[in-house]
Amino acid sequence: MNDTALIKAAQKGDANAFERLLEQYYDSIFRFAMKWSGNRHDAEDIAQQVCLKLAQSLAKFRFEAQFSSWLYRIVINTAKDFHSREQRTATACVATPPAVDTGAEEAVILLHQILNKADSWGEGFKESLLLVHGEGLSHAEAAKILQVKESTISWRLHQVRKKLAAWQSANRCGD
Repeated sequence: MNDTALIKAAQKGDANAFERLLEQYYDSIFRFAMKWSGNRHDAEDIAQQVCLKLAQSLAKFRFEAQFSSWLYRIVINTAKDFHSREQRTATACVATPPAVDTGAEEAVILLHQILNKADSWGEGFKESLLLVHGEGLSHAEAAKILQVKESTISWRLHQVRKKLAAWQSANRCGD
């Protein structure tokens, strides 16, 4: 059964179709949540909330956009909501992650530092960066998901590159 048939069946209350739809998209949901949050526990919470929201809102899907684009929008909004709730409950002191030896772990830490920086630069920077570089989507696909012009995505990513270069230079000078 293709996506359209699964979605239509799930919209009519077919639990098996909904389960198959979740099985098909869960890895993408979790992967994006993991990149967004930086830790497995939060990613699992976000993914679980996305699944609940999907169940609640699937009937509203009207096939005017690709299902994956519509789903990414839900994932992004859920991750933002989760992040906002977490920031409100977090203490003022945030522990620095311990130094690690492996290149892969250092790369993950660097990725999350970059994503945190991008999040502080304003609306849409982190999302654009994750969709294009994290998920491998084109600028046009990311623009559809974020409901902005393609040129806005290009501009955001250009700004990210400039800001990261400046940030990297500043960090080198401090070493």
